[in-house]
Amino acid sequence: LRRHQTDREEAVTIHYLSIGEVATRLNIAQGTASSYLRKGLMPPPDATVGKASGWLPKTIDQWNRERPGRGARTDLRR
Repeated sequence: LRRHQTDREEAVTIHYLSIGEVATRLNIAQGTASSYLRKGLMPPPDATVGKASGWLPKTIDQWNRERPGRGARTDLRR
């Protein structure tokens, strides 16, 4: 998804990652990323157009840094 914002003479393009681009960025299968989205495990999208969701790269990078590692118990309180 791209949003164009014009400010007199300057145009700024903001690129949002699709679910496929998120999967590529995280080096996971697109089905896995879609599953994370369906289960509410991903951060909320930064933009939506119709049924399409989009995330800023920094949103995905921060979420990926903070999520538990593989095999981590997420059902226990710390």
